[in-house]
Amino acid sequence: MTHIHDMSAVELLAAYKSKKLSPVEAVDAVIARIEAWEPKLKALYAPDFGNARKAASESTKRWQKGAPQGALDGVPITIKENIATQGVPVPLGTAATELVPAAADAPASARVREACAILLSKTTMPDYGMLSSGRSSFHALTRNPWNLAWNPGGSSAGAGAAAAAGYGPLHLGTDIGGSVRLPACWNGIFTLKPSLGRVPVDPPYFGRAIGPMTRTVADACLLMAELHKPDARDHMSLPPVSIDFGAGPLEPKGLRIGLHLDAGSGLPVEPETKAAIEAAARLFETAGAHLEPVLPFLSPEMLHLQDLFWRVRSWVDFSALSHARQAKVLPFIADWCRGGADVSGPMVIKGVANYMAIRAATVAATQPFDFVLSPVSPVPTYPAEWETPTNDVNRPLEHISFTMPYNMSEQPAASINCGYTKEGKPIGLQIAGRRFDDLGVMRLSKWFEGARGAQKKWPEPPK
Repeated sequence: MTHIHDMSAVELLAAYKSKKLSPVEAVDAVIARIEAWEPKLKALYAPDFGNARKAASESTKRWQKGAPQGALDGVPITIKENIATQGVPVPLGTAATELVPAAADAPASARVREACAILLSKTTMPDYGMLSSGRSSFHALTRNPWNLAWNPGGSSAGAGAAAAAGYGPLHLGTDIGGSVRLPACWNGIFTLKPSLGRVPVDPPYFGRAIGPMTRTVADACLLMAELHKPDARDHMSLPPVSIDFGAGPLEPKGLRIGLHLDAGSGLPVEPETKAAIEAAARLFETAGAHLEPVLPFLSPEMLHLQDLFWRVRSWVDFSALSHARQAKVLPFIADWCRGGADVSGPMVIKGVANYMAIRAATVAATQPFDFVLSPVSPVPTYPAEWETPTNDVNRPLEHISFTMPYNMSEQPAASINCGYTKEGKPIGLQIAGRRFDDLGVMRLSKWFEGARGAQKKWPEPPK
């Protein structure tokens, strides 16, 4: 029998409708699960269980009358701390931020509230979201529930850990270079980085996306159905469009699918990861897809210039802080920011041009295919105390050569678990699609979810 805290959003809504379970019971069960895990996991920021329980009581009354008010009425959710929720400060993962309560809900927060989801808490992130790690100068060290010695990834560190640990079925993260896909990969969950502008973001930026982080594809689809609704605050958003995120799986038969195993830069793909991706690809091929190799398209120079571009951007913000506030930033990030201090104007323009070059190269390499399969990360998760898989400020992006290009090209890309290393570390398969084909990526992910076979039992809290 499935424990309440392990129930999917789809299952919870069905149980509410049949009156086999109430939102009060669900929220209480998830809070109990959090209380068992959180002293060790440290995935949450600003939990608000009192208001969550009040909201659950009101939702229970609506369900008892057979009159739910929203598509997610009574379903527990967490939201990454850089997605504003009214009245809660947004520290951006760093102790350097002045804590001022947010004046309003960001678009994604507003949409899930309108759908009557129950906000349990915000979730943690590293300083400025610029690490694939649970390290932060503001939050306690967030760990991976599969093994507390392992890193949960980031920057949606708390969201990834919370989803795997059973902190309810729905979680929201953000991604500018891999920040929902990497923690999804290393925590064994599902996520979608949508096409740029599919989910309104405030403030928007090159490559920045908000995506659902869940245990099942169907739950991510429930969230996407709400998140993609328009909001005028995102001046980079796509035109409103009707998308049936409830559509069934997409059969691979006849599809032209690319298999991308060499990014062309960054860390080499470790053997166990490569084997897991190849095994996943064979499932698509057996089902009738036409598989072809995708050649490397992200050069070391491209990766270096993207690092430089982000360093300069972050240096502008970092240098505006007082010396006292600069001293509060995580030392790794402070050193990384300083790498952008003395970059010349022409070099900055090269960085901007490189953004477009990555975009062009990604589209050119992937456009011939309906979808592209690849590793999410070339390596499995790493020690919890490290900032990156290299733990080297001079080589901070060596693990994002498969994920970051799709932020630049604005294409949708999902991460779905496809296996485990001998140590039990989850391995993520990236499924990328053409720009705007978010639904296709979700439907193909649904197919793979059914084809991949049984997954390991979710981790339990330490005794």
